[in-house]
Amino acid sequence: MFESRPIRTAVHRAVVLPLLAVLVVVLGATTAQAAPAAPLPAALVPTLTWSACGTTAAGTGAGVQCSVADLPMDYDQPAGAQVHIAVARVPAKDTAHRIGSLFFDFGGPGAPSVDYLQTSGAGFLAALNQRFDLVGFDPRGVGQSTPSVDCRVNQETQGPASQPFPTPLTIDRDAYVAKAQAYVDACQRNGAVLAHLSTANVARDLDALRAAVGDERLTYLGFSYGTFLGATYAALFPDRYRALVLDGAVDAQEDIHDPTGLGIEQTAAFERALHRFLEACAADQAACSRFGGADPRLAYDHLIQAAEARPIPAPGYAADPRPVDGDDIRAATVQALYSKRNWGGLGRALAQAAAGDASIIRAVVDEAFYGRRPDGSFDPLGDRFFTISASEQQFRRNDVDYYLARGADSWASFPHFWWNTGYPDINFSLWPVHDADAFGGPWTVPAGSPAPLVISTTYDPATPYAWGRQLAAELGNARLLTMDGDGHTAYGGNSACIDRATEAYLVGGTVPPRGTVCAQQVPFAAPAPAPAGSAASALATAGPLGLPLGAR
Repeated sequence: MFESRPIRTAVHRAVVLPLLAVLVVVLGATTAQAAPAAPLPAALVPTLTWSACGTTAAGTGAGVQCSVADLPMDYDQPAGAQVHIAVARVPAKDTAHRIGSLFFDFGGPGAPSVDYLQTSGAGFLAALNQRFDLVGFDPRGVGQSTPSVDCRVNQETQGPASQPFPTPLTIDRDAYVAKAQAYVDACQRNGAVLAHLSTANVARDLDALRAAVGDERLTYLGFSYGTFLGATYAALFPDRYRALVLDGAVDAQEDIHDPTGLGIEQTAAFERALHRFLEACAADQAACSRFGGADPRLAYDHLIQAAEARPIPAPGYAADPRPVDGDDIRAATVQALYSKRNWGGLGRALAQAAAGDASIIRAVVDEAFYGRRPDGSFDPLGDRFFTISASEQQFRRNDVDYYLARGADSWASFPHFWWNTGYPDINFSLWPVHDADAFGGPWTVPAGSPAPLVISTTYDPATPYAWGRQLAAELGNARLLTMDGDGHTAYGGNSACIDRATEAYLVGGTVPPRGTVCAQQVPFAAPAPAPAGSAASALATAGPLGLPLGAR
């Protein structure tokens, strides 16, 4: 899977000029009022001591405060070993009308939040910061929390989405399994925390943080995998939340019980997203930097074939000018498809590669897809995605032949992104550590609890629209809000209609009418000329976050 498993990568947003709203939502019924919340035992409520922590003395990071919450590594042994959860907040601007705290999660699993607040302040959540303290936290095993997972491997050559991407025609079974086992062995060096990384334990941490900031009930905004965290919180603590927004929804039941099936659906969604992008290129050649002429689909496949026969130079990317092959083009494409804002940049990257300069492609693959750092090390986001997912998802243990067969099926079905499904699941199959406290459902919300707001995008490549419909059905007492458009997640500048409905719900508890559909307002346009590194940054930051493919 992409933003969720091994094509699994996440993203941030670029700024575009909005179009006029196509649909205006008329807000309707309010959410139910829950019974008084049962208090959390005082011994589990951490003490938070806040101090200034923004990375700039003035500007976007100013006014940010940080703390660390000491919480049980194993809630069955609350007096035992601890995890130390990094927390950051931006206090509400309108203190006279402050509602409480708004917790948020960028997904992954494995995406941090503390860094975002420290460097960006409220950022794209500024409208919500008027009446809420924005509170971000790095889940256990992630970011500035400790212990923090890092397998310390070269993601391009050793990780689950490493190259060359295998096919039934090229795979060396023994070598591939040995590489997967070596990755598993490297990750196991992270120690005891690996048995306690499940989403259920993160939900327990979130409940303790809610109590620590003094909120009787949680207000929460979760993106992508963050929707799975929100749904799990609702199932475990149905009397302890006031409002949950689940944007870019994951099918909770399938995520845990049939992760390979989930991966197949995600891979199909990325193929569909690629076709939509190439159709848009054919219809608007100027926006696509003239890539492909009358037949961008054929041109795209020919470009990959040419790069496989003779890799394309990347002289403009001084950090790593290695030539680009077909797998690099596939990887960069997946990264770009996370946001419609990237379509123009992807068109330019492909047009330049077709003209003999793949510098933008190389930059995107290095910096965004694999997370290569300037010193040659790699961001451990993919490691965290792997270890958290493998700790709770129900893969067939040590069944290499089954996943080799699923990989071959994927190759036969998905001509561009087959490598997201089946083959990388061998890594998960070999993982020996399972969190005994993982939650397997049901994810049903009682009628007396507030209805979560589930947001799903019709052509979301990472969390397909069907998952949003399914999650709303699994929750039962929930409201589905649809964005008709492309890219992963909806809130935060894609649609004024989506933003209004989300903010009305979080502030006032008002859910939109059933069947509400909002139109996306992101144009397809060629980007202004920029150096290769800058172009790579634009493609690397497409959604509210920045994760590995297959991310959920």
